[in-house]
Amino acid sequence: MTTIVLEHPIFAEHEVPSGHPERPERVTAIERRLSGNGFAGLVRAQAEAATPEQILAVHDEAYFDQIKEASPNKGLLPLDPDTFLGPHSFEAAMIAAGAGCAAVDRVMAADANNAFCCIRPPGHHASQARAMGFCLFNNAAIAARHAQQRHGAERIAIIDWDVHHGNGTQDIFWSDASVLYASTHQSPFYPWTGDEGETGVGNIVNAPLRQGTGSEGFRAAFDQKILPAVERFAPDLVVISAGFDAHQSDPLGGLLLVEADFSWATDRVADVAGRCCNGRVVSVLEGGYDIEGLTESTAAHVAALMRHS
Repeated sequence: MTTIVLEHPIFAEHEVPSGHPERPERVTAIERRLSGNGFAGLVRAQAEAATPEQILAVHDEAYFDQIKEASPNKGLLPLDPDTFLGPHSFEAAMIAAGAGCAAVDRVMAADANNAFCCIRPPGHHASQARAMGFCLFNNAAIAARHAQQRHGAERIAIIDWDVHHGNGTQDIFWSDASVLYASTHQSPFYPWTGDEGETGVGNIVNAPLRQGTGSEGFRAAFDQKILPAVERFAPDLVVISAGFDAHQSDPLGGLLLVEADFSWATDRVADVAGRCCNGRVVSVLEGGYDIEGLTESTAAHVAALMRHS
């Protein structure tokens, strides 16, 4: 078995204003890094667009239509101060969501043990009917729902280690006991959600971290709160919202993680998945805005996935 990486040239064509942190170089730099030494065993596949039905399993139809119809033929349309639509943004968002669904298909069919989706725009701030925080469609949520609807998975665990809380994912599954959402994130911090008291129907686990938290605090939260909750939940699939903006060099975060932390966390998640669901893990890229920190952290993450394939 193997690790598969889902990618597509369209992700570099989703335009943002000059100086915007969520820029095309993020994915192109990762792709170059994963073509280097140590990654010859990766299987690479080109993602295809999600179907409208896959998107509508998570997002409101009126919202989907709004994003589709608002996409400009030229220039950029702001949806909020941080989130933009360009001429290729809708297509990129559809293929980003499709990458997660394709990764689920491959992992659930045992074509691969695990998968990483090198995608943009990211997704975990997008709720049923709102774009925000650079996100248009919620890729992790769409992948989770696809696993349930297409493959009969009963329980999905979504683990989110982005420096920002995935308020959209939490909102989508707030009342859905079939999906566990477990997050470490800086707090208080954008988007100002993710307190420990936010528990949904017992399926939401938040482990907020204070600014300046480094490896020791992150690993303690993971070992003491996130992983035990996932293991008790006994998921049929684990989806990772893999943001790397908790890296110490990231301009948008205030945590002090290093590449080894993401490698360690990936190993720990894979170990739990090995006990619960035959090692089935699908990872989707979220944040990470310092190019070197992003690429090296992603490389450490994917190398750890490969160790478990």
